[in-house]
Amino acid sequence: MTYTNCTLCPRECGIDRTAGQFGFCRCPDIALVAKTMLHHWEEPALAGPGGSGAIFFGGCTLGCKFCQNGAISHVPTGTPMDSTGLRREMEKLIAQGAENIDLVTPTQFLPTILPALEAPLGVPVVYNCGGYEKVETLHSLSGKIDIYLPDMKYADNTLSKELSSISDYFEIATAAIKEMVKQVGSVQWQGDKVVRGVIIRHLILPGHVENSLKVLDWIGETFVPGQVLVSLMRQYTPMGTLRAPMDRKITQEEYDSVLSWMYLNDLEGFTQESDSADTAFIPEF
Repeated sequence: MTYTNCTLCPRECGIDRTAGQFGFCRCPDIALVAKTMLHHWEEPALAGPGGSGAIFFGGCTLGCKFCQNGAISHVPTGTPMDSTGLRREMEKLIAQGAENIDLVTPTQFLPTILPALEAPLGVPVVYNCGGYEKVETLHSLSGKIDIYLPDMKYADNTLSKELSSISDYFEIATAAIKEMVKQVGSVQWQGDKVVRGVIIRHLILPGHVENSLKVLDWIGETFVPGQVLVSLMRQYTPMGTLRAPMDRKITQEEYDSVLSWMYLNDLEGFTQESDSADTAFIPEF
């Protein structure tokens, strides 16, 4: 696991970040921490009363055009931090009452993150990512991650090409999620909190209900009821100057259609209220 000849993500740029070269993510060879906070807006089974101990990393391997964290992901932003500094931030969050350590968009900085996870933290570690992950890279996380929180954005690779500049999202993400479930097993609860397992997030995109139905079909066909949880998100908020239909929020009819399909697939998990589609819920970076 190294920044030289970087192949951490499926784009496999192969550049030497230690020599100042930049690949798709445009990230350096040390972690950029854009924000740490007790995050109370994650799924209730993660946030709990104390909140998730979120560490937001700058940069991203996906670069989605509709990203709500675009201020830090599209142009990598944050304070440079080595493994020792990261560990210190994790311990500070735990001391403040964090229910877990929530690593948000971490893949591009794994060579810095992994040493910080060598010793157990005493709370679950959450790997919060876009789903576009290499199985080989995930192998390095085995035994260090308790909860995987991947997106499953697209079943339609034409859509992934248009919005995230990748034409193989579905194949890569489905293989990655299977590996995540293989590592941590079925969802485990401790009271009303999830302490181990996989929660698959899916953000409904305006005008693309069929994409959502296919995503839920794959989850329902691949996993038995209760093996994974689904977080069905309606928080899409228009960002930037995207063309129709991406220039609007989703409608109630669109959400109800996808929600009904989720239940028809016997999928368990979390839903969102309509007021979640608001920039007020985007952290200030």
